[in-house]
Amino acid sequence: MEIQGCSAVVTGGASGLGAATARKLAELGVRVTVFDRNEEGAKAVVAELGAGTNVVAGDVTDPADCQKAVDQAAEGGNLRIAVNCAGTGWVGRVINRDGSPHDLAPFQFIQNLNVIGTFNVMTKAASAISATEPQIDGERGVIVNTASVAAFDGQIGQLAYSASKGAVVGMTLPAARDLAVVGIRVVAIAPGLFDTPLLAMLPDEQREALGRSVNFPMRLGVPAEYGELVAHIATNSYLNAEVIRLDGGIRMPPK
Repeated sequence: MEIQGCSAVVTGGASGLGAATARKLAELGVRVTVFDRNEEGAKAVVAELGAGTNVVAGDVTDPADCQKAVDQAAEGGNLRIAVNCAGTGWVGRVINRDGSPHDLAPFQFIQNLNVIGTFNVMTKAASAISATEPQIDGERGVIVNTASVAAFDGQIGQLAYSASKGAVVGMTLPAARDLAVVGIRVVAIAPGLFDTPLLAMLPDEQREALGRSVNFPMRLGVPAEYGELVAHIATNSYLNAEVIRLDGGIRMPPK
């Protein structure tokens, strides 16, 4: 797909994987709408990227906010890329050390953010992308969702997180099949251990140990590598209905 001059909406674009994706797409001539609850952070990213990018402050769990972001990105009729990077994790076992059950509230929170948030933006973006003029082979656009290696290698305490990312994986094929009729591809990326703001909170020694646990290269992933994969997915029209692990070959141990 030819992406220069088209528009994209990137959720979670104020930091980490989302910011790196926004930077890469903008570098390739894409007009990026950064959609994030962190308006200040999103504005900082957009200021860095310069003309052609813009900010929509909002929450992916709010359908109205999602529609606003998609409408902004679709202004001019050339929205072709939607990337879902908004999300977070949670630590909690099925039963706690005292035998009490996992609290329902955090489990619901994670599903709402990681699954419903992805659903909200994916469906609204697909609707807008379907109205664009098709390119070669009838292609109109692509949706890239963020899963995680935790969808396959869930660790102790990752019940809620693994369930949410497993749902993102599970949506990939049916969404791609649903949208094939209008020429929209759907791909998910399952990142491993990346040097994001979440891991930045850990002591350097702990972060280095995590990096050494990666098969090769023995380091944490760099967000720019995620952004590069998104750009490749966008331009490679034969990538569809697939979940791509981006993890340096790691297979997560139980803990």
